[in-house]
Amino acid sequence: MRVILAEDSTLLREGLVRLLVEEGHEVLAALPDADALVEETAARRPDIVVVDIRMPPTHTDEGLRAAVEIRERLPEAGVLVLSQHVERNYAARLLAANAERVGYLLKDRVAQVDEFLDALERIHAGGAVIDSEVVRQLVVRSAHGDPLSRLTPRERTVLEALARGLTNTAIAKELHISVSAVEKNLNAVFDKLELAHTTDYNRRVLAVLRYLES
Repeated sequence: MRVILAEDSTLLREGLVRLLVEEGHEVLAALPDADALVEETAARRPDIVVVDIRMPPTHTDEGLRAAVEIRERLPEAGVLVLSQHVERNYAARLLAANAERVGYLLKDRVAQVDEFLDALERIHAGGAVIDSEVVRQLVVRSAHGDPLSRLTPRERTVLEALARGLTNTAIAKELHISVSAVEKNLNAVFDKLELAHTTDYNRRVLAVLRYLES
């Protein structure tokens, strides 16, 4: 993959460059802030952009705003956003337009090299990757009156796995159930969340968005 990085921590930025190069990827640019990220992405046309949410000068949401703009201007580019902490609203903003070629991971995942590299591959392939800790906290925060409260424990577990970007086959393997059981539970989730019967992929995206907005 051809990658552009934006991370203000020199240690993490250089570590990511080394990791990606060792894995055979091409790092087109490694930026210390988000100021030039959108322009650099438009000029270099990477396969994927990896960016920290909180970047100089204010360390608030510069990276997120750049990521959202990149997704609007260059939808063919994958975007992986890194965050120090779980910030549910940021994840929802990132996925607001669509849930293709996008990811939201906590920085701790970078240390888990296989998981980080797998996330890049899944995003590059057109999928969405949501950090499992973000998903876990969403489950905890679900209000009693929320539509998610209609789901059975199994349906909630399947939706949680879906929000993490897993395919039906991967969900079945993780939960030790059949693929048909996964499909049955997902159809129940779609019905209980009152998602329109458009394409199956669109309903998967809508389910994840509903989950993030809960």
